Amino acid sequence: MNISKDKSMSLFQDLIELMRKLRSKDGCPWDKEQSHASLKPHLVEETYEVIDAIDSGNPDKIKEELADLFFHIIFHCQIAKEKGVFDIGSVMALCLDKMTRRHPHVFGDALATTPEEVILQWEEIKKKEKGNEERKSIVDGLPRHLPALQKAQKLQKKVAKVGFDWTNIQGVIAKVDEELGEVKEAIRGNKPENIEEEVGDLLFSVVNLARFLNLDTENVLHKTIYKFADRFKKVETELASMGKDIEKCTLEEMDTVWNKVKEKIKKS
Repeated sequence: MNISKDKSMSLFQDLIELMRKLRSKDGCPWDKEQSHASLKPHLVEETYEVIDAIDSGNPDKIKEELADLFFHIIFHCQIAKEKGVFDIGSVMALCLDKMTRRHPHVFGDALATTPEEVILQWEEIKKKEKGNEERKSIVDGLPRHLPALQKAQKLQKKVAKVGFDWTNIQGVIAKVDEELGEVKEAIRGNKPENIEEEVGDLLFSVVNLARFLNLDTENVLHKTIYKFADRFKKVETELASMGKDIEKCTLEEMDTVWNKVKEKIKKS
């Protein structure tokens, strides 16, 4: 369902008024207590719920979760307005200005005919913007709270842009093998601090391998997690059908059923 422009503007104003009411003297006790900082975990949660909805492919679910996320933007803007620092209008004005400026190939005379050229142009424009002057290094500007897998991949993409990258996948695979060997050596040495460092290096090299294969590491690992969880549920069901309590089973019994489940999945 699409809503007219006039109706959309009316709904937008209603939403702003609703948020003002929630934060008012006679509003909601919980909403009135919130701050930018207290809302951080909720904002992260809502963002991931949007991602889950996108993965589901259900338009109604995507719409619902985007509504929740959009409400958080209104919430933060109302808090800022109460402090006299900015409001939703200034946020929208900033968004319009920034997006126009960062797309000179659409709104100006610049040329960018491929997604890769757009990204390079985008990064160059960002460097010159107010607030980014302190970014002296190519590796500056990584969001502090970005999940580690995403941060590693983003960092590797940054340095790859200046040619600090493997020339072929064989080199990447060799690096993974090398790092795995160093993990094994650290384990043999039984030094926890060395083990931690080498496992970190191994993870970083595996992220590099995924990036080289044009795979999103966060998405890849999520899929594996869900695949594992689904298989484990099938193991629980299989054991229960055999009259066995999984908590009392040996590793060998569980492993046997696990392999049985894997074979069933392969054949299905």
